[in-house]
Amino acid sequence: MSKSSPSPLATIRDVLVGTTVADELEESSSAIGYGLTLAKAAGAHLTVQAASWRLSGDDAWLGDFDYEGVAVIDRRLDALARSIANRTAGDAAQAGVVCTTENPSLSYPDVVSRLAAQARLHDLTVLDAGPRNYDLDRETIEKALFLSGRPVIAVPPGQAAFAARRIIIAWDGSAQAARAANDAMPFLRAAEAVEIVAIGDEDEILASVPGAEFAPHLARHGVNVTVNDLPASGGVADTLRAQAGLFRADMIVMGAYHHSRAREFFFGGVTRSLLARSTVPLFLAH
Repeated sequence: MSKSSPSPLATIRDVLVGTTVADELEESSSAIGYGLTLAKAAGAHLTVQAASWRLSGDDAWLGDFDYEGVAVIDRRLDALARSIANRTAGDAAQAGVVCTTENPSLSYPDVVSRLAAQARLHDLTVLDAGPRNYDLDRETIEKALFLSGRPVIAVPPGQAAFAARRIIIAWDGSAQAARAANDAMPFLRAAEAVEIVAIGDEDEILASVPGAEFAPHLARHGVNVTVNDLPASGGVADTLRAQAGLFRADMIVMGAYHHSRAREFFFGGVTRSLLARSTVPLFLAH
């Protein structure tokens, strides 16, 4: 009697989840639930960095603000972050997932730098992405991605459970897109259906490495893949969003670009648009 083959997800051995409490009205983190269910599906170790954004200290923008009042807020945020970590550890134990938690209370730049350093030590990082704290979320995602060399899954609100049955690859023939597909291979191999989506006019698609030429590579890895070349209707991000809905995608895989030297890190317009408004988790690699 032959043994069954291990799940492709079994190659994922450790998952990092990062969440930062910046105010006392903080919405619940979808990234925590997503990361926990992903770790369970993969049989992976889960690390949770539940940080609080410390307002006191050397933050120059506080000016003459009431530092005694700020210290009270800091303690409350720290207590909330610890509560999140403890609750997650309890949920992980109940789910049979080995979990490590930490609760740094630091200035926001230090919280982000610490997360990026941690990300280098894990197979992938799961982070929140949404309109409420968009600028803070984007900076955290950018630095975790570009400073760690590891992929990031950006999870929108309302997506607190991992699923990857149907996956879209946003394909433009670039090295970044190829890297993203390679890093996402465990998910692609485990998926029921994968669609390579190339968006643009005919000349743009032909000028790149066509998705039809990339598909055989994925098929050799056991990926159930199809190719769909689409005109950009209302912009690339809008077209991707619409196609994700039509395909009933659980995940979009895409390469991330380091475009601008004017800022330290700066995503391209398509990625920014999807991070701000997407109902589907984004698997990002650089």
